[in-house]
Amino acid sequence: MAETLNNILVAASSFVWGPWLLIPLLLGTGLFLTIRLAGIQFRTLGRALRFGLVDKQEDGEGDISNYQALTTALAATVGTGNIVGVATAIAMGGPGALFWIWFTGLVGMASKYTEAYLGVRFRTTDSKGNQAGGPQEYLRRGIPGPVGQILAFTFMLFAVIASFGIGNLTQGNSVAAGMEDTFGVDPWITGIIMFVAVGAVLLGGIKSIGKITAGFVPLMIFVYVTGGLVALVLMADQLLPALGLIFTDAFTGTAASGGFVGAGIMMAVRYGVARGIFSNESGMGSAAIAAAAAKTSHPTRQGLVSMTQTFIDTMIVVSITGLVIVASGVWEMGSDSAAIMTSAAFSSVLPGEWGGTIVSVSLIFFAFSTIIGWSYYGERSSIALFGEWASLPYRLLFTCVVFIGATTELDIVWNFSDLANGLMALPNLIGLIILSGLVARETKAYLEFDPHLRKSPDEVRQFVEAQKMDWK
Repeated sequence: MAETLNNILVAASSFVWGPWLLIPLLLGTGLFLTIRLAGIQFRTLGRALRFGLVDKQEDGEGDISNYQALTTALAATVGTGNIVGVATAIAMGGPGALFWIWFTGLVGMASKYTEAYLGVRFRTTDSKGNQAGGPQEYLRRGIPGPVGQILAFTFMLFAVIASFGIGNLTQGNSVAAGMEDTFGVDPWITGIIMFVAVGAVLLGGIKSIGKITAGFVPLMIFVYVTGGLVALVLMADQLLPALGLIFTDAFTGTAASGGFVGAGIMMAVRYGVARGIFSNESGMGSAAIAAAAAKTSHPTRQGLVSMTQTFIDTMIVVSITGLVIVASGVWEMGSDSAAIMTSAAFSSVLPGEWGGTIVSVSLIFFAFSTIIGWSYYGERSSIALFGEWASLPYRLLFTCVVFIGATTELDIVWNFSDLANGLMALPNLIGLIILSGLVARETKAYLEFDPHLRKSPDEVRQFVEAQKMDWK
């Protein structure tokens, strides 16, 4: 029965992530938005990084700062996809898959900007006074008629389902495996600890989540990136050959070598795009939910801050993982070794036990942070789907599922997560295309008014009133 179900999931996931549906839609949407927004991710990246990471302005309506919204989104995206997901992409698609992860991330920054913009633009205030927004709002309110209603409902349904897959079961399983392999802790003990920790965080809602992610997300990324950079310095003579291999194999496929069985161009594209979105979630619409909770005086400001999340996740963290794997030659171990590939790569370069320890500890923290971030995404989607009463039951169920994930073998769940991610992205991508004109028009007007993101909140509010923009 389990094998039959797994085969069905694999077949469905292969279709959704195949060459005729999600891959062209993801890349096409990212390219379309990049052109329509005049390459916003390239021309404003420096200003966006400064505004989000240095200025950290807190202005306008919202529940958390724009920096906390960024770290909440980073918490949800910097997870097992950055360690195991990248290794799987390279193991199945060859070194060329890393190029397509980069490409997905670069064009995906335009998608991330657009969905975050719309998240703020169409957000509402719920009965408890909290900001509520994301695809469930901008698809329903921004696209009139039954089309918008259907897209919103589809997104909400698959977002709730995906929150238990990508955002819970797989992450909990990774934490338990890491604790057992590194510290010898029984998965049941890890499950209990996570049950208590996640439950305690969820009780505080988005404000508690924002404070916690703002504290430890930058630290966990710093530790992992530092370890990776040290490894790359020690392999400096292998970097140029590794980059050459990545770019060559992206367009020619990879011949069999070592334990690697070879992969064609389509395999590199498929696994690069699939694992790229699994890692940075650009186009899925999830980060728009966190963006909608941010204190900001204009959607453009938060859109630019949220856009940097994809850059940090893909162009920094994912790049570290992929380059260490390719430069060390560990990628030739083959697909059967994908789960341990990143750890083996770090261990082959860094002295003593440092490599394996850094990867294992990072995996534990990355996965735990993803659980926290996705708990908010799933909760807001369940509230939009069922009403305010669903908040507490969702939190309780989500907390219990963490324990299940830590103590159960989950081979099927990985395939399920890929499928749920794809089905969640479809309605959102369609909505981004439909609403792109509004985003392009209002973004152009704002950046002409405040090109350096230096205007005060009062000046921005006066601009909004003068433009007669209908948003909060």
